[in-house]
Amino acid sequence: MEAAALAASFDIQNPPPGFAEDPFPVYDALREHAPLKRFPDGSVMLTRWADLDRVYRDAALFSSDKKREFGAKYGEGTPLFRHHTTSLVFNDPPLHTRVRRIMVGAMTPRAVAAMEPALVALVDRLLDRLAAKGEADLIEDFAATIPIEVIGNLFAMPHEERGPLRDWSLAILGALEPVLSPEQESRGHAAITAFTDYLRDLAASRRAQPGDPETDVLTRLMAGDRGEALSEEELLQNCVFILNAGHETTTNLIGNALHLLHEHPEQAKRLRDDPGLLAPMVEEVLRLQSSNQLGNRVTTGEAEFHGERLAPGTRIHLCIAAANRDPRQFPDPERFDVGRSPNRHLGFGGGPHTCVGFTLARMEGRVAIGRFLERFPGYRLLPGARRGGRIRFRGFASLPARLA
Repeated sequence: MEAAALAASFDIQNPPPGFAEDPFPVYDALREHAPLKRFPDGSVMLTRWADLDRVYRDAALFSSDKKREFGAKYGEGTPLFRHHTTSLVFNDPPLHTRVRRIMVGAMTPRAVAAMEPALVALVDRLLDRLAAKGEADLIEDFAATIPIEVIGNLFAMPHEERGPLRDWSLAILGALEPVLSPEQESRGHAAITAFTDYLRDLAASRRAQPGDPETDVLTRLMAGDRGEALSEEELLQNCVFILNAGHETTTNLIGNALHLLHEHPEQAKRLRDDPGLLAPMVEEVLRLQSSNQLGNRVTTGEAEFHGERLAPGTRIHLCIAAANRDPRQFPDPERFDVGRSPNRHLGFGGGPHTCVGFTLARMEGRVAIGRFLERFPGYRLLPGARRGGRIRFRGFASLPARLA
């Protein structure tokens, strides 16, 4: 289909077949022919880098508060509504400011750097297991395990209690899709309920026996900051948010990187020859295959883009995946270049809502991918790779590989 026609016909509530697998032709068409795309439900989509950068920087005009939207989507008072309207990402000041300040205090560069030796040890143990198997699923056996263990360590969760964390996270994030099935919604509600019940008990035990606030994020969150403390509901829901924010996006980063490097062996060789490229490689993966493909805002006043006016209360889909391939910002944007610089991608959002855990995510990606390539420079992907099948998040559900 011609690009202009493809842009004209696209509806995020009814995407074309195969869109979740490869959305980029549609995003390219929208960016060039409909940079402000209106949908039948009254929402709009922005796809150019400069437009997203503007929205991220103006948190007053472009609100992150989703109470109205999520009330209609999930029903007010339901578990998913309570979670998403209390957690950091879907809120404006003053709640956002207060919660973010407490979280940032627990995620300082010094605190994150102190986690690296344990992360290296974890990755090396997983690589030993992969070597013993010879063939493995790089998602199930490697990429998905790393953030779950890191987040479990952040909250000092007993290892034997971490089993349900991944399924809870996938169910909760799955309920953020633009179109939601009854089964997805039911799983999301159940996961929120089960996870907050677990966290309530964990918090009670931590109050009775506090951990070290320098290393135990739960203890730090419970203590608050500058005399301000989180309510019980704020504490529980933002602990859920930390798991969700740090789990799937990091899993996707690692899986997408291993897939891209396999498909571009010349770039993998550059990394092996110069490990100093690991850090920019992580940024390039986040640009080219953004773990989080979509964001959302709502206008609090009148706004204008590309000569068209948006009324107050207009819902905006921020297409991170399209903006990160905008040729106005990135020369030769379809090319995978592990040394790309500058690289002002929007994979971590921007403005006041820049991802709180970006330093940790970068470290996890750098350590996991670097040590994997050092251990298995000749790895080969096998038939059976399967994407996650979702629009908002892009990654693999399965990535079989031969390691020897």
